[in-house]
Amino acid sequence: MESLAESRDRRCHVTGRAWRGMAAHLSSGRVNLTALREAGRRELREFLDKCAGSKAIVWDEYLTGPFGLIAQYSLLKEHEVEKMFTLKAGRLPPADVKNIIFFVRPRLELMDIIAENVLSEDRVRSPLRDFHILFVPRRSLLCEQRLKDQGVLGSFIHREQYSLDLIPFDGDLLSMESESAFKECYLESDQTSLYHAAKGLMTLQALYGTIPQIFGKGDCARHVANMMIRMKREFPGGQNSIFPVFDTLLLLDRNVDLLSPLATQLTYEGLIDEIYGIQNTYVKLPPEKFAPKKQGEGGKDLPTEPKKLQLNSAEELYAEIRDKNFNAVGSVLSKKAKIISAAFEERHHAKTVGEIKQFVSQLPHMQAARSSLANHTSIAELIKDITTSEDFFDNLTVEQEFMSGIDTDKVNNYTEDCIAQKHPLIKILRLVCLQSVCNSGLKQKVLDHYKREILQTYGYEHILTLNNLEKAGLLKLQTSSRNNYPTIRKTMRLWMDDVNEQNPNDISYVYSGYAPLSVRLAQLLARPGWRSIEEVLKMLPGPHFEERQQLPTGLQKKRQQGENRVTLVFFLGGVTYAEIAALRFLSQMEDGGTEYVIATTKLINGTNWIKSLMEKLEPAPF
Repeated sequence: MESLAESRDRRCHVTGRAWRGMAAHLSSGRVNLTALREAGRRELREFLDKCAGSKAIVWDEYLTGPFGLIAQYSLLKEHEVEKMFTLKAGRLPPADVKNIIFFVRPRLELMDIIAENVLSEDRVRSPLRDFHILFVPRRSLLCEQRLKDQGVLGSFIHREQYSLDLIPFDGDLLSMESESAFKECYLESDQTSLYHAAKGLMTLQALYGTIPQIFGKGDCARHVANMMIRMKREFPGGQNSIFPVFDTLLLLDRNVDLLSPLATQLTYEGLIDEIYGIQNTYVKLPPEKFAPKKQGEGGKDLPTEPKKLQLNSAEELYAEIRDKNFNAVGSVLSKKAKIISAAFEERHHAKTVGEIKQFVSQLPHMQAARSSLANHTSIAELIKDITTSEDFFDNLTVEQEFMSGIDTDKVNNYTEDCIAQKHPLIKILRLVCLQSVCNSGLKQKVLDHYKREILQTYGYEHILTLNNLEKAGLLKLQTSSRNNYPTIRKTMRLWMDDVNEQNPNDISYVYSGYAPLSVRLAQLLARPGWRSIEEVLKMLPGPHFEERQQLPTGLQKKRQQGENRVTLVFFLGGVTYAEIAALRFLSQMEDGGTEYVIATTKLINGTNWIKSLMEKLEPAPF
């Protein structure tokens, strides 16, 4: 007969066990990204140690988030960092330190601010200070020349670079967080971010072994593969003797699948990002739902500061629900509430000292679980307020009609109404671009109508934005009478009418019907291989290719029975959380046989992606 303590202990463990599902999946896989983070910390420590004495760091604001994922403030403090400031024009704030270190991206406009900082410091030079500059991710001759022109280059004792190429965001997710990579590649023909991607992959191979097979689709993918092969040839260290962790690298251009980022993501994490925006694993949320409810106080003293939460799979509940379709999240939260409530009720049954001690030892975990549940219930309520609105439903209906091939060749009434009511411009651009992609371009009359309506309603300064969208292939004229999208949709099974949102059996659950083309390409590469879809691959932009990297004798894998292959999927130009969820779903399929790790130039959603392509024509001053 089970004792009371055993019974209580067993039930208490249910609380944690269910939530460890996804976290366990990430940690039990053969890929441990700690080595990459540790390499980043080591490089940072080495640089800080060169600057002997007390230090103040002046941050390029964009870098604080990515650096926070590599090193906590405690590591900086250990190396005598006493103050931290944001890079701003004018004089630096007062700091009684020996060294001032600038952590910056190689941008000319930032060099002008640094020069102003240094020159204003020079005039009141008391006490004597040493200046240093750390370029992230690469030193730039242009930037150094700008500092020289401003007369401050000689003030810097150390001018070095810190290769922040691939940042571990989670147990299976890496990002370069290069915000302009897509624009650089597709509008400006600038391959700098592709070079950084190739360098990041070389660093990854130095830590995790040579990746024997490389597959790719798209022009950027071809460039990255070529750069990697050249770097390997030029690498003086000879053969890598580390046993390979990854079996395959799949390089995918974002423009091979322009549709997925334009559609509204319908996973829990995807919707958080769509509505509130996730920055470097953190989200800022409206504070009202998070205020502690006290009886009889009504709406008195509500907090005004946004609630900031970190979102990653270290939090057990989030690990379980992040990749679910939002419609499946409510039932999980309700189940967890019952389990937690039952676990806390067990305290009444603890009679002996041993049982009480056991309950107390479980308490921190249970309290963390309760706090986590409260947070995610509040977030779910905030999202539900949006997703149950008429406007959200109408927008989603039109998106899904386009994706399933309905009325893509004529002016859409809903889009017209939204323009007339002056809905946010980005919403309009997403809809028009989605229609264009789903129709392999728009007829001249339809395209001209949309352009005219947008410019007349939102202003002629947006003509440059429309031009950028055309250059990127998001908005285009249908040049031939043949629309390839229906063929691609049918062959690749991109639209599923009978999607199961609660217990999915296909990746299409992440968009409630649409299976992301990018992830379908990864799925078909694993099984049965791309030869089965040769005709579709020819319809998609850019070349498809395969390269093999020779492994030294003794490093070839002898696969154990039941052992999964590990594939690194690298999205050049950005990836959405819905696509990440779809790849995680494939990783967890019992008969899948492949575990996926995801890398990207940037984590994106439709809004920040379109925003990165927008340009405002400023009126000339008179």
